[in-house]
Amino acid sequence: MLKRILFLLLLSFFGLISQAQILSPAKWTLSSSSESVKVGDEVELIFKATIDKNWYLYSSEFLCEDGPTKTTITFNPHPSYQLVGKLQPIKPIDKHDDIFECDVKIFKGTGEFRQKVKVVATNLKIEGNYDYQVCSDVDGKCIPNNEDFSFSKIKVTGKEGKAEAIPTIDNNQQAVIIPDADSAKEVKVAADVTQFNGPTLDKSILDGEASYNKDSLWSILIIAFLAGLTALITPCVFPMIPMTVTFFLKDNQSKRQGIKNAIIFGFSIIALYTFAGTLFAVLLGTDGLNALATNWALNLFISVIFLVFALSFFGLFEITAPYKLVNKIDQQAEKGGLTGVFFMAFTLVLISFSCTVPIVGTVLTLSAGGEILKPVLMMFSYSFAFALPFTFFAFFPELIKSLPKSGGWLNSVKVTLGFIELALCLKFFSIADQAYHWGLLDRDINIALWIVIFGLLGLYLLGKIRFSSDSVMETLSVPRLMLAIGVFSFTLYLVPGLWGAPLKMLAGYLPPLSTHDFDLIALTRSQKTSEVCDEPKYADFLHLPHGLKGYYDYKQALACARQQNKPLFIDFTGHGCTNCREMEAVVWSDPQVLQRLQNDFVVVALYVDDKTELPEELWYTSKYDGKVKKTLGKQNADLQINNLDNNAQPFYVLVGKDERVLAWPYSYDRSVDKFVQFLESGKKKYKELY
Repeated sequence: MLKRILFLLLLSFFGLISQAQILSPAKWTLSSSSESVKVGDEVELIFKATIDKNWYLYSSEFLCEDGPTKTTITFNPHPSYQLVGKLQPIKPIDKHDDIFECDVKIFKGTGEFRQKVKVVATNLKIEGNYDYQVCSDVDGKCIPNNEDFSFSKIKVTGKEGKAEAIPTIDNNQQAVIIPDADSAKEVKVAADVTQFNGPTLDKSILDGEASYNKDSLWSILIIAFLAGLTALITPCVFPMIPMTVTFFLKDNQSKRQGIKNAIIFGFSIIALYTFAGTLFAVLLGTDGLNALATNWALNLFISVIFLVFALSFFGLFEITAPYKLVNKIDQQAEKGGLTGVFFMAFTLVLISFSCTVPIVGTVLTLSAGGEILKPVLMMFSYSFAFALPFTFFAFFPELIKSLPKSGGWLNSVKVTLGFIELALCLKFFSIADQAYHWGLLDRDINIALWIVIFGLLGLYLLGKIRFSSDSVMETLSVPRLMLAIGVFSFTLYLVPGLWGAPLKMLAGYLPPLSTHDFDLIALTRSQKTSEVCDEPKYADFLHLPHGLKGYYDYKQALACARQQNKPLFIDFTGHGCTNCREMEAVVWSDPQVLQRLQNDFVVVALYVDDKTELPEELWYTSKYDGKVKKTLGKQNADLQINNLDNNAQPFYVLVGKDERVLAWPYSYDRSVDKFVQFLESGKKKYKELY
């Protein structure tokens, strides 16, 4: 019976993940440059594809003849029209195909093809079929397709004349584009140059590679793994290792049965922790996780939780799980068998919650950047590290005898974690403080508190401070001395920050430099700053780093960029965005970058998490999710999501006078050289176009 239940649970779990097996990564729409034409007119047929993230569509022209399937269109002959010229792909991007070992052209995010036809009769009938292929960046999967298309909304009158251009889109008709067979012309395009339409961005900017940073994902997974290892030495978890192995020793079981139980035990721990991440991701969704990261109530709650646990670790009081629930679950564990193994894992997770919840909460909050898969992967990485020693000692229970006995050293670990959690509680309070502009925890105050906290931690490690639960330390061990040296070195590193030092190593964990009351570094820095055209909106509570002058409203910034004949540098950022602060401290501060931002661009910072409510006349309903956008942050986030198909920060976009994107958007990458190249490519394109 138990095996049947476990099988059904696994089947349901994998069913939720896999969903349908029929994939349709490209959605096509048809439109024309005019839907009212006259005999003799030329009309442009527009084939447009919306491509899922991490997928790409092959273009209709590239020189790799023995390579992948090109997009190909075939028009059925009819006396009512004539083809004019060849099918034109609109600015595909270059890609080297490792499988076919040749250079190809592809589309990401969106793809567009155009074909001109001349209308020669009133009974216009334009039909045909197309072949195309889309492939995945993630697993290399490719999907070919062949479909028919028909343009049925173009109305023709008998007289010749120029038809008025009224762009329309047939949303009910999906089509795919196909190329002329001999259109194999090499065109080098640095980026997809697309137009924004008026004050809102046209939804034709590619997402894909620029918004997805694999290095960043791997680094976060490593952090989650290390957090899982850190949780093992907490006083609530470490004593559970011998207790757990005792459970596996009490039965006279065969070695084979012991290995089986150990594997089930390890997977149960991973499943229980990973389920929490999955639940958060599914319930909150893509936008919900991003809003969660800067929600004032949640961040204040996490801050209080960290404070409470810090006080508990200092010995002020003890936090335990509800004893009735623990006892009931423990009774199930005593039954043995597969059920007992699972409930033993559940008991471990429940009892260890007082030490692991703060760490798990940090992992989930770090992952709340608009991703659904990321929290699941992070929780898997965390729980995998957490489960390793328990599974290992369940395999080899006799090794438990070699572990050090719990005692005074574990209390020292607990107190040390208390100091660290006390420092971290300020981080979460700062997020809410910045998002709502309370002004309670500016950068200098935060640094001063951290200096005191880590200074006290250093004294504790040297034995100069002792808590009631600590045992007497007669001698100072070498590891403890080395740790104290590291803590005092870190404390001294913080001191110059009181006078405005950037503290680049901590850029993502401290309030921005703009909140510093006395920035001696800025006062002594002589630099030319960019000039603005008029007084920037929201400048009373929003600021740019390093003395830069700029805007916080897209329309106002675009008008100034046109007036100054400069490209517009758009910075999609957030108060709670750790990577944004790192980019500003490490990359923006570099003289090569700062000089260019000051002199060559008009800068606009669009905060996607700002909670300032706008006047009611500025509210609007989003085309993306149908919700009314009332705050400055939600409108900026909608601008990015609805028009750029991207909701990650930081995200940098360069646009020209007519709102063309000048270079491939840039995301989190701390390389100064790459960022300079990004700025230079935008400047070069601007000069070519204007």
